[in-house]
Amino acid sequence: MLFNTTTQYIALAVALIAGWLFGLASHPGGRKWKTRYAAERDAHATTAKRVSELERDHDVATKRTVELEREHGVSGTRVAELERERDVATQRAVELERRVDDLTRENDRLASSSRPVIDDRRIHDDRPFGNDRYVEDDRLPPGQPRDRGFI
Repeated sequence: MLFNTTTQYIALAVALIAGWLFGLASHPGGRKWKTRYAAERDAHATTAKRVSELERDHDVATKRTVELEREHGVSGTRVAELERERDVATQRAVELERRVDDLTRENDRLASSSRPVIDDRRIHDDRPFGNDRYVEDDRLPPGQPRDRGFI
Protein backbone atom coordinates (compact mmCIF):
# COMPACT_ATOMS: atom_id res chain seq x y z
CA MET A 1 0.00 0.00 0.00
CA LEU A 2 1.23 3.50 -0.85
CA PHE A 3 -0.04 5.41 2.13
CA ASN A 4 0.98 4.09 5.59
CA THR A 5 0.91 7.11 7.84
CA THR A 6 -1.57 9.75 8.81
CA THR A 7 0.62 12.49 7.37
CA GLN A 8 0.50 10.85 3.97
CA TYR A 9 -3.31 10.70 4.12
CA ILE A 10 -3.47 14.38 5.06
CA ALA A 11 -1.15 15.28 2.14
CA LEU A 12 -3.43 13.30 -0.19
CA ALA A 13 -6.52 15.15 1.07
CA VAL A 14 -4.80 18.56 0.71
CA ALA A 15 -3.76 17.70 -2.89
CA LEU A 16 -7.31 16.66 -3.79
CA ILE A 17 -8.83 19.81 -2.29
CA ALA A 18 -6.21 22.02 -4.02
CA GLY A 19 -6.99 20.38 -7.38
CA TRP A 20 -10.69 20.89 -6.83
CA LEU A 21 -10.18 24.57 -5.99
CA PHE A 22 -7.87 25.05 -9.02
CA GLY A 23 -10.48 23.45 -11.25
CA LEU A 24 -13.23 25.74 -9.93
CA ALA A 25 -11.03 28.78 -10.41
CA SER A 26 -10.17 27.93 -14.00
CA HIS A 27 -13.71 26.87 -14.99
CA PRO A 28 -15.45 29.39 -17.34
CA GLY A 29 -18.71 29.23 -15.49
CA GLY A 30 -20.61 26.93 -17.88
CA ARG A 31 -21.29 29.55 -20.55
CA LYS A 32 -19.74 27.49 -23.33
CA TRP A 33 -21.80 24.33 -22.87
CA LYS A 34 -24.98 26.35 -22.25
CA THR A 35 -24.61 28.18 -25.59
CA ARG A 36 -23.79 24.93 -27.38
CA TYR A 37 -26.83 23.25 -25.85
CA ALA A 38 -29.11 26.15 -26.86
CA ALA A 39 -27.75 26.07 -30.43
CA GLU A 40 -28.25 22.31 -30.67
CA ARG A 41 -31.77 22.58 -29.26
CA ASP A 42 -32.70 25.29 -31.83
CA ALA A 43 -31.20 23.29 -34.69
CA HIS A 44 -33.12 20.19 -33.63
CA ALA A 45 -36.38 22.16 -33.43
CA THR A 46 -35.80 23.62 -36.92
CA THR A 47 -35.01 20.18 -38.34
CA ALA A 48 -38.09 18.62 -36.72
CA LYS A 49 -40.29 21.42 -38.12
CA ARG A 50 -38.83 20.98 -41.64
CA VAL A 51 -39.31 17.19 -41.48
CA SER A 52 -42.98 17.62 -40.50
CA GLU A 53 -43.49 20.08 -43.41
CA LEU A 54 -41.88 17.66 -45.88
CA GLU A 55 -44.02 14.77 -44.61
CA ARG A 56 -47.16 16.89 -45.00
CA ASP A 57 -46.14 17.91 -48.55
CA HIS A 58 -45.41 14.27 -49.38
CA ASP A 59 -48.85 13.22 -48.13
CA VAL A 60 -50.52 15.96 -50.22
CA ALA A 61 -48.53 14.93 -53.31
CA THR A 62 -49.38 11.27 -52.78
CA LYS A 63 -53.08 12.07 -52.49
CA ARG A 64 -52.92 14.24 -55.63
CA THR A 65 -51.14 11.45 -57.51
CA VAL A 66 -53.78 8.92 -56.54
CA GLU A 67 -56.51 11.37 -57.58
CA LEU A 68 -54.89 12.04 -60.97
CA GLU A 69 -54.37 8.34 -61.61
CA ARG A 70 -58.03 7.70 -60.83
CA GLU A 71 -59.17 10.56 -63.10
CA HIS A 72 -56.85 9.75 -65.98
CA GLY A 73 -56.85 5.99 -65.84
CA VAL A 74 -58.47 5.90 -69.27
CA SER A 75 -55.79 8.13 -70.79
CA GLY A 76 -53.12 5.78 -69.47
CA THR A 77 -54.57 3.00 -71.60
CA ARG A 78 -54.77 5.41 -74.55
CA VAL A 79 -51.07 6.12 -74.18
CA ALA A 80 -50.35 2.40 -74.23
CA GLU A 81 -52.45 2.02 -77.40
CA LEU A 82 -50.62 4.90 -79.09
CA GLU A 83 -47.27 3.40 -78.14
CA ARG A 84 -48.31 0.08 -79.69
CA GLU A 85 -49.43 1.87 -82.87
CA ARG A 86 -46.09 3.72 -82.97
CA ASP A 87 -44.24 0.42 -82.68
CA VAL A 88 -46.31 -1.11 -85.50
CA ALA A 89 -45.73 1.96 -87.69
CA THR A 90 -42.00 1.83 -87.01
CA GLN A 91 -41.89 -1.83 -87.93
CA ARG A 92 -43.86 -1.14 -91.12
CA ALA A 93 -41.47 1.71 -92.03
CA VAL A 94 -38.50 -0.62 -91.61
CA GLU A 95 -40.17 -3.20 -93.87
CA LEU A 96 -40.93 -0.55 -96.51
CA GLU A 97 -37.33 0.73 -96.41
CA ARG A 98 -36.11 -2.81 -96.89
CA ARG A 99 -38.49 -3.21 -99.87
CA VAL A 100 -37.29 0.09 -101.39
CA ASP A 101 -33.68 -1.06 -101.04
CA ASP A 102 -34.53 -4.35 -102.76
CA LEU A 103 -36.28 -2.55 -105.62
CA THR A 104 -33.39 -0.11 -106.01
CA ARG A 105 -30.91 -2.97 -106.26
CA GLU A 106 -33.15 -4.71 -108.80
CA ASN A 107 -33.44 -1.51 -110.89
CA ASP A 108 -29.67 -1.05 -110.84
CA ARG A 109 -29.16 -4.66 -111.88
CA LEU A 110 -31.65 -4.37 -114.74
CA ALA A 111 -30.24 -1.03 -115.91
CA SER A 112 -26.71 -2.37 -116.06
CA SER A 113 -27.51 -5.72 -117.68
CA SER A 114 -29.62 -4.75 -120.71
CA ARG A 115 -30.19 -1.88 -123.07
CA PRO A 116 -33.45 0.04 -122.97
CA VAL A 117 -36.39 -1.36 -124.88
CA ILE A 118 -37.58 1.97 -126.22
CA ASP A 119 -35.30 4.11 -128.36
CA ASP A 120 -35.93 7.36 -130.17
CA ARG A 121 -37.44 6.93 -133.58
CA ARG A 122 -37.99 9.59 -136.18
CA ILE A 123 -40.11 9.38 -139.17
CA HIS A 124 -38.45 11.06 -142.09
CA ASP A 125 -40.69 12.33 -144.78
CA ASP A 126 -38.60 13.62 -147.64
CA ARG A 127 -41.50 14.29 -149.94
CA PRO A 128 -41.76 17.85 -151.08
CA PHE A 129 -44.39 20.08 -149.61
CA GLY A 130 -47.17 20.56 -152.01
CA ASN A 131 -48.89 23.89 -151.69
CA ASP A 132 -47.44 24.68 -148.33
CA ARG A 133 -45.63 27.90 -148.12
CA TYR A 134 -43.75 29.57 -145.40
CA VAL A 135 -44.62 33.15 -144.56
CA GLU A 136 -42.44 35.23 -142.24
CA ASP A 137 -45.47 36.41 -140.32
CA ASP A 138 -46.61 32.93 -139.44
CA ARG A 139 -46.26 32.59 -135.75
CA LEU A 140 -46.40 29.10 -134.37
CA PRO A 141 -46.59 28.48 -130.66
CA PRO A 142 -43.23 27.62 -129.10
CA GLY A 143 -42.26 24.01 -129.44
CA GLN A 144 -44.12 23.42 -132.72
CA PRO A 145 -41.98 22.33 -135.66
CA ARG A 146 -42.15 24.36 -138.81
CA ASP A 147 -41.72 21.41 -141.08
CA ARG A 148 -43.85 18.33 -141.14
CA GLY A 149 -40.95 15.94 -140.57
CA PHE A 150 -41.83 15.08 -136.98
CA ILE A 151 -44.82 13.18 -135.89
